[in-house]
Amino acid sequence: MTFDFKNLTGKTILTDGAWGTQLQKQGLTPGSCPDACNLNNPAAVLAVARSYVEVGSQVILTNTLRATRFGLQHYGLAEKAYEINVRGAELSRQAAGKDVAVFASMGPSGKIVMMEEVDPQALYDAFLEQAKGLQEGGVDVAVCETFTELAEIEIAAKAARAAGLEVVLSLTFGSGPDGTSTMMGNTPVQVAAVAARVGAAAVGANCGAGPEAFIPVAKLYRQHTKLPIWVKPNAGLPVQEKGKTVFPQGPEEFAGFGPKLVAAGATFVGGCCGTTPKHIAALAVALSKGT
Repeated sequence: MTFDFKNLTGKTILTDGAWGTQLQKQGLTPGSCPDACNLNNPAAVLAVARSYVEVGSQVILTNTLRATRFGLQHYGLAEKAYEINVRGAELSRQAAGKDVAVFASMGPSGKIVMMEEVDPQALYDAFLEQAKGLQEGGVDVAVCETFTELAEIEIAAKAARAAGLEVVLSLTFGSGPDGTSTMMGNTPVQVAAVAARVGAAAVGANCGAGPEAFIPVAKLYRQHTKLPIWVKPNAGLPVQEKGKTVFPQGPEEFAGFGPKLVAAGATFVGGCCGTTPKHIAALAVALSKGT
């Protein structure tokens, strides 16, 4: 379905939650490639996508966060990049049905542009290959998410736009004195400027911190752009328990921040690391009540 970004004033759109940890519950071995499940375990991918549709997500993503040639080469799957993206889009579209929108997930390459770890043209080509695969699979919006470097997300956004996709720019904040900068020192003000330059449909933040830290980020965005704002916080800051990484916020505590995020300017609200369908279900209730 084609998503209308132009008529969202006063609306709140519920998105989905984490994918990686949910795929592990479907049998994905920690340390293996989640994106490869699109080819070797599509039933697991469908199960995760449907779990979010069933609790009320109005937008779900695709299982393609790492699916550029650069992201997949560590797993020996670089040559499967296009196929993995096509299939990832198809699976989420299958789960979504007619009433739920599918936005493609495009994540960072793992290379730092400013450190000259990658040729910008090669990086653009890799993102373009990914975006074309996603477009063939049936999506028309890409969320460039979990980026920490403004230079890289601009390359990804331009590639996605060249493939005919609308683009949402979502970086990971949590650094700086007040937690409103990325690890590379970029701010919402700078992101808003890039969004205008590349013709983005929305801007936002995901991962890196719990929902309370996203409130000042959303406020800064709202001060510097009229675009819809996308937020997907983690379920709190991770802690170690018995050798495992655990995200401490339960569904109700996490969901309690939903109305505060909307009040700060957010339009799209969902969850990132540590969130589950239960978190999204609780968020749906909290957003509907406004409390």
